[in-house]
Amino acid sequence: MKTFVSFIIFVMVVVGLLYAISGQRSPQIPNDETHKGITEPVVCLNCHGPEKEYARKPAHPPKDECLKCHRVKRKKK
Repeated sequence: MKTFVSFIIFVMVVVGLLYAISGQRSPQIPNDETHKGITEPVVCLNCHGPEKEYARKPAHPPKDECLKCHRVKRKKK
C-alpha cells in the first residue's frame, strides 16, 4: 500500500511539473457582451483581423484557429 501511494504522489508531481513547464498560456476570451456566443474564428477576425481596430500583434502565430488556443474566461461567482 505504501508503494502504491508513493507511486500516485510521484505521478502527480510529474504531471504538475510537465504542466508548469508546458509554455506560455494564451489569453482568455473575455466573458462580456462583445464576445458572448463566439463559436467561429471568422467572428474573431471581424475585429482582430489584419488592419482592424484590435488587430493581432505581428508576433501572433498566423493560424486563424482562434478557439484552438483561446478559451472563454469564466465569470467569478
